[in-house]
Amino acid sequence: MAVAAYRTLTLTAVLLAAAPAVAAEATRAPYGVTAAGAPVEVFTLKNDHGMSVKVLSYGGVITQVNVPDRQGRVQNVALELADLKAYETRANFSSLLGRYANRISNGGFTIDGVRTDLPSSAEGVSSHGGPTGFATRLWTGTTFQRHGEAGVTLAYTAVDGEGGYPGTLKATVTYTVTRKNTLRIDYRATTDKPTVINLSHHAYFNLAGDGNVYEQTVQVLAKTYTPINARKLPTGEIAPVTGTALDLRKPTRLGGRVSADDPQIKFANGLDHNFVVDSGGRGRLVPAVRLADPASGRTLEVATTQPGVQLFTANSFNGTLKTPDGRPLDKGAGLAIETQHFADSPNHPNFPSTVLRPGQVFRQTTEFRFGIAR
Repeated sequence: MAVAAYRTLTLTAVLLAAAPAVAAEATRAPYGVTAAGAPVEVFTLKNDHGMSVKVLSYGGVITQVNVPDRQGRVQNVALELADLKAYETRANFSSLLGRYANRISNGGFTIDGVRTDLPSSAEGVSSHGGPTGFATRLWTGTTFQRHGEAGVTLAYTAVDGEGGYPGTLKATVTYTVTRKNTLRIDYRATTDKPTVINLSHHAYFNLAGDGNVYEQTVQVLAKTYTPINARKLPTGEIAPVTGTALDLRKPTRLGGRVSADDPQIKFANGLDHNFVVDSGGRGRLVPAVRLADPASGRTLEVATTQPGVQLFTANSFNGTLKTPDGRPLDKGAGLAIETQHFADSPNHPNFPSTVLRPGQVFRQTTEFRFGIAR
């Protein structure tokens, strides 16, 4: 893998050096109006090497990530829905996730002996912050340009009790398109009461630009994972991937794993699992996932400071969701790569803690590093 990685980086550097010199820029424009009548903006971020990303003030949704293939053809590799109404209808699609990404069971959690009840399903499960999670909120954006990079910082304050969570939480999320064709996302949050927090992003990627991801290869740098039960909740165990369909330590064709005869795959009808990132959660960026599309030559390395990463192969897509050009999104249309703390951590003391207290600062950084293989 060291040789392959070197070749990807080398070719990327050559392409970037040959790219026309253009100024980085961050612009804003109207995108639409929510069902409640609130205006939404789209922020377009371009570096000085031709990469561009589009982000909405609604839910921090990433609608586009435009990067070149080995022939230099630039294409959107993020799944995009038709319009704002579609994003409002399909909660959490390619959006920010909070206050707590992924699932919390038992109808809530307890901190310092104080019970907090969350809006939950009939089975007692709260998912991605519930019906008023960060994906549904309007964020205030501030754009910037510096040293060939462009970005936007989104800010939102969740008041005490919003979504059932204690504490007024002040959050910022900064999206930066760097000169190295990387999308960097920096998260920051503070609270005035003890609470739990797990911020992430649910962007779906397809390096081919269309079709499904099953011919693409994935490598997950994780020796262990958190098994789920039939309700897709973690059992509380941290188990080795060895001998399972979740052993993705070497580049593996996705299509060969989403249909594997493995109980874990059957529970989720594909991949919908949290992997424990090797050396993750220690405050420094480490590689977690490598994705490659043999046809286009595009590659993606995801590095994170988080202890876990959830992979989801769009198992429930059935063609009802449409792209702006009317193309239906079917099962396997994209791969969500959600860097995070583990699902249901507040109810599993053996998982890394997600408690945030007054005076502490929650920080998380994830980089999506795009390149081209030989």
